[in-house]
Amino acid sequence: MASEGEESQQPQLILADKLFLLKQSDVQDIDKVRFREDVFNFVKEHGIYSFPLSISSISSLFLNPNFLYIFFLFSSDMVKLYETLVADSVLDVDQSLLDSMRAKIDDELKKLDEKIADAEENLGESEVREAHLAKSLFFIRIGDKEKALEHLKVTETKTVAVGQKMDLVFYTLQLGFFDMDFDLISKSIDKAKSLFEEGGDWERKNRLKVYEGLYCMSTRNFEKAAELFLDSISTFTTYELFPYDTFIFYTVLTSIITLDRVSLKQKVVDAPEILTVIGKIPHLSEFLNSLYDCQYKSFFSAFAGLTEQIKLDRYLHSHFRYYMREIRTVIYSQFLESYKSVTIEAMAKAFGVSVDFIDVELSRFIAAGKLHCKIDKVAGVLETNRPDAKNALYQATIKQGDFLLNRIQKLSRVIDL
Repeated sequence: MASEGEESQQPQLILADKLFLLKQSDVQDIDKVRFREDVFNFVKEHGIYSFPLSISSISSLFLNPNFLYIFFLFSSDMVKLYETLVADSVLDVDQSLLDSMRAKIDDELKKLDEKIADAEENLGESEVREAHLAKSLFFIRIGDKEKALEHLKVTETKTVAVGQKMDLVFYTLQLGFFDMDFDLISKSIDKAKSLFEEGGDWERKNRLKVYEGLYCMSTRNFEKAAELFLDSISTFTTYELFPYDTFIFYTVLTSIITLDRVSLKQKVVDAPEILTVIGKIPHLSEFLNSLYDCQYKSFFSAFAGLTEQIKLDRYLHSHFRYYMREIRTVIYSQFLESYKSVTIEAMAKAFGVSVDFIDVELSRFIAAGKLHCKIDKVAGVLETNRPDAKNALYQATIKQGDFLLNRIQKLSRVIDL
């Protein structure tokens, strides 16, 4: 989902998104052609003359469908990632290109080390920290995760202010999101929270909510993700992760399957921040409003339009099937909430699908315990049997009481012995 905000997004994260799409079989060839068009625009802005290649080599690169990634890797000297993509057969090895990148890295590191040495000998602590930070950022830019993390720790030892330490944690989180290292992300979030106990400004605290929300969404904790995203709507400044349009996209998706109707209306459907953006995202407005307004046929139409966006999203891809089940559970439960019994034909008509489809679909959800109803196939009727909350609590109390009595009896036998 492109938008103006992409200009401020970290180039490494943009690259990670495009590399993800490159590896997906669902991406059509025509979309890969569009990627090449993006390259021409990128080249116009940044120039290609820094390439130490012949004209014929450059021409052959333009014909390569993976040119975008080769160009970005070269311009960023991302040797580690280039070697990984070659090993994964995503790119073909170009030894001259690889040697050139390595030579540029060596030259740049030499200059950075000279600046660090000069700062340590002639300048103050602030300048020393800035020199070490510059080296850390260089390792981040070239995609050398291990050295970047190592040097960020060195930079942290030169850092006193809590706010600056938090900025180093954000750099670490970006490294984690680049290759979806959830262990690194989780530890970094915990570290950031402990730093906030020492102090910290609200702007960074709000940014951390978005990072944590993205982590929760990526690890299928949609309820926590929705809570954090909704808290950040009016204070969003985390453009280095994704544009605001994408943030609203994630907020709506996570909220729909976790909030009740009253909360959804108050926090999402009528939220002015969401209303100003939601129309720019294909199918999302219809998806949200048709669900709330009980326009089930329109909902299914919008639902079909959104599936491709969800499937090809780097953070949601692995949860695609789960999300599809959860959203269907929400919509079916909402429909059945209004009836004690309803014909399968009436439900199929409301959703704009066939009777056989609804029959098969509901059978799976009922068997999985997702829907509280039963199908009378002979009469062609659905009969709801909503669980009684008070009765369920009573049964749970009785069960726990029996368990406790059994434990006490066993303990008494041991004491008697």
